[in-house]
Amino acid sequence: MLDSLKKVGKEVGKELNRAWDNLSEGWREMLSRSGDALTHFTKRKVPEGSAPPARFPSWSILAGEMEETEKAILVRLEVPGLDRDDLDLMIEGNTLRVSGEKRYVREDEGGNYHIMERAYGSFQRMILLPQEVDGEQAEASLNNGVLTVRLPKTGAPSGRRIKVM
Repeated sequence: MLDSLKKVGKEVGKELNRAWDNLSEGWREMLSRSGDALTHFTKRKVPEGSAPPARFPSWSILAGEMEETEKAILVRLEVPGLDRDDLDLMIEGNTLRVSGEKRYVREDEGGNYHIMERAYGSFQRMILLPQEVDGEQAEASLNNGVLTVRLPKTGAPSGRRIKVM
């Protein structure tokens, strides 16, 4: 019974660490944005026919979820406004790196911007996976602004119990 409690404790610890990492990433983004909120008090207008502003709203965390099944790990991320050619996915050990760029395209109708909250530019998100996956068999699809990545597991999680003799 003690062994099973230790095992549950380790699993809970792993999940808490993963949750803390995701929460920390969110707080860093919020702090970054709050600095701008405290220093920009005036409206910024983009004059008609001028170049886009030097700074667009930055990307926040790509909202997502990770699901583990018996045979695979499924990662789903919201990537609104992007096409498959805008995305780059890479497996590095037990980490999935999703990066890309959303380019600015002005839909010119002869007016001035009063609000510009859509994010443009490069982004990157690193997702720590619960175990090693088979990157060669990984599949990704994009449907209605949701990127789905299916990562087959390599078998048993790396790590094993060692009996003391």
